[in-house]
Amino acid sequence: MGDVPVLVGTLGKSFGTSGAFVAGSEELIETLIQFARPYIYTTSQPPALACATLKSLQLLRTEHWRREHLASLIQQFRQGAEQIGLQLMDSFTPIQPILIGDAGRALRLSQLLRERGLLVTAIRPPTVPAGSARLRVTLSAAHSKADVQLLLEALEQCYPLLDASESTEPVHA
Repeated sequence: MGDVPVLVGTLGKSFGTSGAFVAGSEELIETLIQFARPYIYTTSQPPALACATLKSLQLLRTEHWRREHLASLIQQFRQGAEQIGLQLMDSFTPIQPILIGDAGRALRLSQLLRERGLLVTAIRPPTVPAGSARLRVTLSAAHSKADVQLLLEALEQCYPLLDASESTEPVHA
């Protein structure tokens, strides 16, 4: 760890499990074990989850092709979405938000995609500010280029179906 006295990380996204970790000197870890109230009163992870996290770490270290494949899918999606004229938010992660604005329109587009067999959730108030509802596209290394192309084609077909007069802000359900 060198110059970093404490390293904290989460395991939910890139590791595909759950929880978090703290790494540091033996003295730091022992102090946290003895005096950190959130740690003291938290249930530890089940052994099966620890094993899954360890396997994820092994895959991350050895199967670089997964990250490379995912990066190419992200690039494919962003280029295709921009060609369609969708308003993408800044994100070069596997989570690609498409800004829709109106919560009702975001829900409608999500529904249209679901009818075509695609699960793309609408994120809307109160999770995000009013007027900034979006679709949350989540890519993974398990997707193929054909999957991304199918999504882009569905977005190209469905987006024009949204009636601009469909303003139902705020929609919370």
